[in-house]
Amino acid sequence: MSVAQGRAEALRIAPRGEADWPGMLSVWVAAWRATYADIDFAARRAWLKARVAEIEAAGSVTLCLFDGGVPALAGFVVIDPATGWLDQICVAPSHFGTGAASALLDAARAASPGRIRLDVNADNARAIRFYERQGFARVGDGAPSLSGRPTIVMEWRAKTCAAPRNSV
Repeated sequence: MSVAQGRAEALRIAPRGEADWPGMLSVWVAAWRATYADIDFAARRAWLKARVAEIEAAGSVTLCLFDGGVPALAGFVVIDPATGWLDQICVAPSHFGTGAASALLDAARAASPGRIRLDVNADNARAIRFYERQGFARVGDGAPSLSGRPTIVMEWRAKTCAAPRNSV
């Protein structure tokens, strides 16, 4: 077993509990600071909590990622199973490149198996490359982000197999 396989096996996904809020907020701030150091994401903690609570009340689910080797929350994803809209996906910087983001996307695909759509900042090349590797394609321009940055909409669709034709 490789180190990566061993790490992936230690990851566990669970629905968000009330006790997970502090870890989620800390992961969100740290992940965004690593991407956009010039923005004060700590000042937006209340916004994130209100946003997630609002969309959960409308049907979205929040799934948290825990790493058995680390006591802290490693990441989370917020998705609406009815529409396939992925509103948030965050991975702690300590888990960048470990398969954590892929595990969260797998959980999102299980919640919304037909299609997932999301907005990504147009200048976030690292995230765009990740989504492309995961089978997402650009499908349009999104609304400006909270920071005013342009976004693009990306989409993943499940591959469907056409029914075989009977030959006569």
